[in-house]
Amino acid sequence: MTHMHDPPHPGAVLVEYLDGLDDLAITRFAQEVHLAMATLLQIINGHAPITFDLAVRLENALGTRREMWMGMQSAYDFWIAEGGRCTSSRI
Repeated sequence: MTHMHDPPHPGAVLVEYLDGLDDLAITRFAQEVHLAMATLLQIINGHAPITFDLAVRLENALGTRREMWMGMQSAYDFWIAEGGRCTSSRI
């Protein structure tokens, strides 16, 4: 199985959903998903993870799938745990 090279932090994908919104709309979004603005900024800058409960809140707010967010977070976490490099194993 081959692992992804440098998978994006899910915060990078979240930024795409927020693209084009003004500051007030982003503040409202943070309130809707029950996040402090500082936490939202940490997530979109790749310094904080998408948690299970946040994945559910994003699903409700954005109409996305919680599994999408958790899959991206898991891929990113595994990549970091592997030293931030691509590994492959063959059986």
